[in-house]
Amino acid sequence: MFLGNLASLRYFLPEIAVTTTILLLVVLHVATKRRGSVAPAFLSLLGVGAAILLAGLSPAGAGRALFEGMVALDGFAVFFKVLTALCTLVVILMSMDSAELAGRSQAEYYIFLLSTLLGMFLLSSATDIVMLYLSLELVSIPSYLLAGYLKGRETSTEAAMKYVVFGATASGVMIYGFSLLFGLTGSTQVAEIGRQLAAGKAALPALLAAVMVAVGFGYKIAAVPFHMWCPDVYEGAPIPATAFFSVGPKAAGFAVLVRFYYTAFATPDPGTGLWQLTAAVNWPILFAALSAVTMTVGNLVAVQQSNVKRLLAYSSIAHAGYMLMGFVLLSPAGIQAILFYLVVYLFMNLGAFYVVVLVSNATKGEDLSDFSGLGSRAPFAAVALAIFLFALTGIPPFSGFIGKVYLFAEVLNRGVYWLAIVAALNSVVSLYYYARIVRAMFLDEPRDASALPVPAVPRAMLAILVAPTLVLGLYWEPVARIAADSVRMLSF
Repeated sequence: MFLGNLASLRYFLPEIAVTTTILLLVVLHVATKRRGSVAPAFLSLLGVGAAILLAGLSPAGAGRALFEGMVALDGFAVFFKVLTALCTLVVILMSMDSAELAGRSQAEYYIFLLSTLLGMFLLSSATDIVMLYLSLELVSIPSYLLAGYLKGRETSTEAAMKYVVFGATASGVMIYGFSLLFGLTGSTQVAEIGRQLAAGKAALPALLAAVMVAVGFGYKIAAVPFHMWCPDVYEGAPIPATAFFSVGPKAAGFAVLVRFYYTAFATPDPGTGLWQLTAAVNWPILFAALSAVTMTVGNLVAVQQSNVKRLLAYSSIAHAGYMLMGFVLLSPAGIQAILFYLVVYLFMNLGAFYVVVLVSNATKGEDLSDFSGLGSRAPFAAVALAIFLFALTGIPPFSGFIGKVYLFAEVLNRGVYWLAIVAALNSVVSLYYYARIVRAMFLDEPRDASALPVPAVPRAMLAILVAPTLVLGLYWEPVARIAADSVRMLSF
């Protein structure tokens, strides 16, 4: 049963909290026009914190169709709302410590950041292709502005331009795919599209639509060959914005990827608990190939990088490839593995970028040579970064190892052995370039032997990010259970 607009508002409180905060930031920006003020950051923290609390309290168990079926409120949507809001919260704290953003209009920056968060909320719960497209654009357009936020810096301008061009192209291809689906089925509701295609309507046009929609989603998660924007955008954007792009929009992209393809082109089988393909559209083969190519290209090109931001950009591409393994399996355990991996990826990847922010503040650089001797200049930050990098590699006893165990176990359980072999080989390759950073920090001589001070607040933030990276490698059952419950409450 669809809820009307007024009846839906009581279940829309996290989005209302974020929207209210954006409007207050606009008023604050117009009223004060002060540069370097911390008031916008604290207001943003308050708004995002309220959104996390309201999302956690959402009555999402049974699943509800809000606003006449435009968005869904279920455990799956709530999981991604909390995840993306938590990512935004950490990025706000990271931004407060970034020298790149000092002296600039803070309110503008946080308006763009929270507008992207609002888009991610809607994207993770969209059940109508019109809402899906609008929410994807609400994620993308503020992201373009964040990428080019460092006005006057050539690399930042280039990042924004490339982001816009690639984003517009992918968006155009995707909306053409949506138009094909609407023409085939006469509906914009994803569930109704799935029912019509399951009845055997026009298999070939449906396959074409599935491929064209994959372009838009592949761009959002930076899957090869739709990744060309990613390294330049990550290098040119402010470091906190880069950290945000690497986790938040990627997580929302996987949320909509699962909800759309598992609804429009698959149907659950009550007998086996798995999904069965419909409309003769064998999209798992397409995405399995994308998964293998994405992780391979990401890791092999990362080996050649000397700029740490670009290295982490290609690392982010490779991790998208790992997560795509769970997507192609048509099983609840595969989706659960993606959700669990996104949680651990949030902490270890944001933690790595946080150290990059601190090093960049002190050295004004992001090259591998700027990390030389960090073990003696800032031991706490160096050890924290080593933990994050080993977790990203998937070495025990860190959380990244458990994340990969869940993915690999389900891939092997479903008999996709070739994909597991490709992923295992890529994990070995990733150890090489992550170890290069660790070697530079602890074995290379520093260019400047003076101590690199890490203030108390960033030190505390690093400790907060290190803790789950360690703990989830030893005791992960509660998070795994939450991920499983969220998949179980996925509504169509």
